[in-house]
Amino acid sequence: MKITALNVYRVDLPLKEGRYNWSNGNYVEVFDSTVLEIITDEGLKGYAECCPLGSAYLPSFALGVRAGLAELSPHLIGKDPLNIGQINRTMDGALRGHPYAKAPVDIACWDLLGKATGQPLYTLLGGDAQQDVVLYRAISQEAPDIMAQKIEGYAAEGYTKFQLKVGGDANDDIDRIHATRAVLKKTDLLVADANTGWTRHEAARVVGAIAGMDVYVEQPCLTYEECVSIRRRTALPFVMDEVIDTPNTLVRGIADDAMDVINLKISKVGGLSKARLMRDLCVAHGIPMTIEDTWGGDITTAAIAHLARSTPSGFTFSATDFNSYGTVDIAEGAPKRVNGRMTAADRPGLGVTPIFDALGAPVAQYS
Repeated sequence: MKITALNVYRVDLPLKEGRYNWSNGNYVEVFDSTVLEIITDEGLKGYAECCPLGSAYLPSFALGVRAGLAELSPHLIGKDPLNIGQINRTMDGALRGHPYAKAPVDIACWDLLGKATGQPLYTLLGGDAQQDVVLYRAISQEAPDIMAQKIEGYAAEGYTKFQLKVGGDANDDIDRIHATRAVLKKTDLLVADANTGWTRHEAARVVGAIAGMDVYVEQPCLTYEECVSIRRRTALPFVMDEVIDTPNTLVRGIADDAMDVINLKISKVGGLSKARLMRDLCVAHGIPMTIEDTWGGDITTAAIAHLARSTPSGFTFSATDFNSYGTVDIAEGAPKRVNGRMTAADRPGLGVTPIFDALGAPVAQYS
């Protein structure tokens, strides 16, 4: 099998809530998502989606995805998409860094491998480890009482895990954590996610003020070293996210006992190949994961579901259904939330079919 063409689509994903706010005043109202179609000489087509969380979250941005695909595409024409290791080596040789731009190529090749072999991706990624996965709901940063009201609403929809967006003023964040924990059941989980937004002294104040509460602390500061410093000051369970972006940083974190849980974002690490490697390292070292991505719609949600379904339940801290946050459907057959859980399709590959009326005409074509 050979790659004969790559088509790139751009689609806006507006939010049902109108706006998503996180640390340091950052927000997004409409997400800019890129969908990749890889066409082969055997008639099979593979799909993937990459949607950065704006341009001020990670070193990634929507235009960068499409610029990266423009740079990579000439090197991919004629290559065997089922030889995914060679595809990744080709991309790394053609473009240093920019893993998020390489991620959709890697994911689309996995989709093709599933279709070519007649297997769902969860089978290829490790096998059917759980029937469905528990979801978390991200709670956009607002006033404490509004965030508490939203948590109550989402709890009524079946969610039991909540990722509270903090990383603003420390006094406000302390109030946010207290207000939201107060409306949850004892069995519900609350994660205070600062998204790198606190300085070290602010993070130290917050973890001191919430000591003894049933809450996880996630990525309090910008750097790995600052986060480890806060980790040493609190007995609360600790989550690392933004700074765990490669297998090497994961190995370092494991060696340093830097975290209890990680957030494994598929496009942040370069696609399903690297995500599977990091997932397996986590399982081997007893580190549970939130399996997710930076953002996305139906196709991203399908990739999350397959990686999560192939992960043992004891190591799946949570996952997320990004397609439930938006107002636009871009693929048929995508996972749907049922009582706070979702599962991956049993169909070959990702098990989704793009809705081309929603995607529109390609913004770029390479052959």
